[in-house]
Amino acid sequence: MERLEVEDPGRVAFITQTTLSVDETAVIVERLRERFPNITGPRTEDICYATTNRQAAVKQMAGECELVLVIGSRNSSNSVRLVEVARDCGSEAYLIDNRDEVREEWLQGKRVVGVSSGASAPDDLVQDLLDFFRARGVQDTDISEFQVVREDVRFMLPKPIREAVAAGGAK
Repeated sequence: MERLEVEDPGRVAFITQTTLSVDETAVIVERLRERFPNITGPRTEDICYATTNRQAAVKQMAGECELVLVIGSRNSSNSVRLVEVARDCGSEAYLIDNRDEVREEWLQGKRVVGVSSGASAPDDLVQDLLDFFRARGVQDTDISEFQVVREDVRFMLPKPIREAVAAGGAK
């Protein structure tokens, strides 16, 4: 970044990919702001809220877990980032597509296992993994949900649809 040269340093802007690591992005943006004090960034946070929230939850959870299992596809950037976040926090972590990929050697000697999933992973895969642990003797009272932020995001329908609904044209 120190070698980056631009034609007009007073007219620089940035955007970020929605599934980047929140912490890594913050460091990069901070360095950009130091180098280009007048830099313009997005008006709102452009890292996906689900990605941000899940990374925060894994960061908090990983400190209490000996193992973190993340359900998600290997080509899912946000799933891969969740594994990296858990490992950066000192926890052993693996990315799995489903419960069938859990290896016995990962579980040896582990008392506390964290479970997370990428933003696009279906919830039934998480429930299947929890059922896998229940079948191994884990009680529901031993399972707790980590919720760092309550996701209550609402998306506005496009104006033509809202107008059609208001006019009674859509059922």
